[in-house]
Amino acid sequence: MKKCLIVINTYKAESGRLGQDVACFLEERGIECSFLEFNGFSEEYPFDGYDFVVTLGGDGTVLYACRGCASRSIPVFPINLGEFGFIAGVNRNAWMNEMIDFLEKDCEYGRRLMMEACVFRNGNKINSFVALNDVVVSAKTAVTSIALDLMLKGAPLGQFRADGIIIATSTGSTAYSASAGGPIIDPDLDAIVLTPLNSFSLSVRPLVFSGESELCVKVMHSRAQAVITCDGQKPVDLEEGDEIKITKAPYKAILAGSSVVKFFNALRFKLNWSGEPHA
Repeated sequence: MKKCLIVINTYKAESGRLGQDVACFLEERGIECSFLEFNGFSEEYPFDGYDFVVTLGGDGTVLYACRGCASRSIPVFPINLGEFGFIAGVNRNAWMNEMIDFLEKDCEYGRRLMMEACVFRNGNKINSFVALNDVVVSAKTAVTSIALDLMLKGAPLGQFRADGIIIATSTGSTAYSASAGGPIIDPDLDAIVLTPLNSFSLSVRPLVFSGESELCVKVMHSRAQAVITCDGQKPVDLEEGDEIKITKAPYKAILAGSSVVKFFNALRFKLNWSGEPHA
């Protein structure tokens, strides 16, 4: 480990201060450090040449780093400065000890499934995205619905009329999908969950399927404009007839300091799982 990129979330004042502490700690150990500012939205991933990346922010900062690092097999060391921190698993008050374990190759890694979403128009691929959390196809404006035709593994699922659908990985099952009523999935599972958003049919329920599957979503005629959003980034407009093919990406995100214990601790404490009822 010779070079590190430290991603600073510009919306968090603590991020800059802690970044300097991390850089001093690493430079004392002969590791060259650079800084990258992240404001929540970016399509630039200048991660080439680095041995690992440290993120200082919440889960959104980790998602950004993973989208840029996964295809390069660069591990991400995520120090949590956010609120929930289901992905950013390193506590801000314990980062130093975990960093020592990481540098001495004595820490646990989480290798998380990522999705690739390709948009086709008239048979031509016009766009592609990768996502660690989720791919959302929805109406562009609130309180409107769209019609989507879905196929899974080449088998028709039927036409969905809803505010949209969320296609989430196991990692993303604790995010937008969970708030829409989707199941929480162990992030070690290579699974994908399809969660409808306010479907017109009460019989439509979340569906969990293998991460090896291909899901095809076709935009049907609707009065509302449809958009696609990946990992909460800027929405991209879709047109009637567009097809989105969602498959497992050929690489995985590598998260340092990630463990089953941390994941379920986050569920218990951050979702207030208290066990039996209390008077």
